[in-house]
Amino acid sequence: MQNKSMLKTDNLVMQFGGLTAVSGLSLDVKEGQIAGLIGPNGAGKTTAFNMITGVYSPTKGHVYFNNEDITPYKPNKITNLGVARTFQNIRLFSSMSVLENVIVAKHLRMGVNIFESIIMSPSYKRKDKQAYDEAYQLLKEVQLEDVAHELATSLPYGKQRRLEIARALATNPKLLLLDEPAAGMNPQESMELMHFIKEIRDKFKLTILMIEHHMKVVMGICENITVLDHGVTIAVGSPKEIQSNPKVIEAYLGVDIDA
Repeated sequence: MQNKSMLKTDNLVMQFGGLTAVSGLSLDVKEGQIAGLIGPNGAGKTTAFNMITGVYSPTKGHVYFNNEDITPYKPNKITNLGVARTFQNIRLFSSMSVLENVIVAKHLRMGVNIFESIIMSPSYKRKDKQAYDEAYQLLKEVQLEDVAHELATSLPYGKQRRLEIARALATNPKLLLLDEPAAGMNPQESMELMHFIKEIRDKFKLTILMIEHHMKVVMGICENITVLDHGVTIAVGSPKEIQSNPKVIEAYLGVDIDA
């Protein structure tokens, strides 16, 4: 029995004035799948993520999450439904510890408001204790508990990426969007990331869509790949099909996509 669709986009178009950044994007990411969205720089990949997460309102088309049309929803509502993302540039809270970075995300999920925190209401104290316990447990599950009280930005680059993903997991997502998670990593860190992504998919029962330029990572973990070039979908298929697709090879200007 085929898994249901967790994320579908129906003919998405994003125009900025006279520029069409994305044209006719139709994705179908199945529940439990690790899918890839690749293409040269400027292909429209991050724009697609911004439409899926409500940062941009598409010019045309629809986004469906878990069979619900989320096209008109704001980012906070989409997050509350169970969609989380990371960014190409790491966006940790630099003055906070590793644990505090995750607690902040837990607080957002629990609906803690500023008034409660100022007066230190019993409700706030209860939620704060719960956020602390759940955040620490999450750090254990992603093997970061040994650096829980370290400054987030003092971590090695690979662990900072892992922390950013952990913070996204703190919102209890069903769908996780990863924007170039292997960017800036050395080969060893990239290999560890591949294992980590598979591990969290299984442990947290996630569906994952990732943008990535590191082809070994994409080909190593993605089950289905969509390729964009200048905003247009030029190929969809398995890693093996994508590697041998002439249009994909041409789009990458002869770059060896096995590399």
